[in-house]
Amino acid sequence: MSELSNAKKQADAVNTANAASSHTLLEGRLGYHLESALLVRALTHRSYAYENGGLPTNERLEFLGDSVLGLVVTDTLYRTHPDLPEGQLAKLRAAVVNSRALAEVGRGLELGLFIRLGRGEEGTGGRDKASILADTLEAVIGAVYLDQGLEAASELVHRLFDPLIEKSSNLGAGLDWKTSLQELTAAEGLGVPEYLVTETGPDHEKTFTAAARVGGVSYGTGTGRSKKEAEQQAAESAWREIRAAADERAAAAKAEAEAGAKARAEAEALAEAEAEATAADDEGAADAPSASESGDRASA
Repeated sequence: MSELSNAKKQADAVNTANAASSHTLLEGRLGYHLESALLVRALTHRSYAYENGGLPTNERLEFLGDSVLGLVVTDTLYRTHPDLPEGQLAKLRAAVVNSRALAEVGRGLELGLFIRLGRGEEGTGGRDKASILADTLEAVIGAVYLDQGLEAASELVHRLFDPLIEKSSNLGAGLDWKTSLQELTAAEGLGVPEYLVTETGPDHEKTFTAAARVGGVSYGTGTGRSKKEAEQQAAESAWREIRAAADERAAAAKAEAEAGAKARAEAEALAEAEAEATAADDEGAADAPSASESGDRASA
């Protein structure tokens, strides 16, 4: 028994050392040293907690971090775009604060390496799942806020999200894909887009899938943690497909018009050259002496 006990203690010591080293690496990427228990909780997904006796999860920290992130991003957009109306500001914020954008930021930090996941999630690629990465990043932001305060959390959000905030200002159609798709389909005479939405998963972790249909034709699908997010992704996919087809038709029409114009120009040039040649022949014939005139000169 003592040997088993010693082995367990040694294994626990190794796991603790590995976790500490892992946390140090993550803290280096974040730029903040956090209270150990708080960071552990921020990285604990519910699947791990349930498999290990009901440990505290990161859900409360995620809830807090979501609010901190929203506040900082909203404040930044409000100050940098003083002339934009509320609706446009909301679209800019939605382009920055969504699970897909958060997941990309999380991937940049390689956050998936540090998350404590249950075996089921681990086996289904949970470390790269957008919803898990997004939730964990929000939990980490919440942990920084609790441990270091709003100023530190704000600095972290700016460092991680300012590039996205700047990019969002130039998104154009991407600010609201559903509106952009409706405008495009109206211009192309295709009708009004419809969205067919299905949902899967338990109540606490639902995944929504939306299919965008126009005129009875499916053009794109999208997934998200909410119906709105899934529809936006589906609208983006559909917009890109329809826009590409429209651009292709426009390019073909332009090429055909240019070819027609070139052919007409060549025909006109040829006709002009033939007319000039005919005129030259007529002028030459007029200048040449007639047969009688030649005979008169010869007899003289």
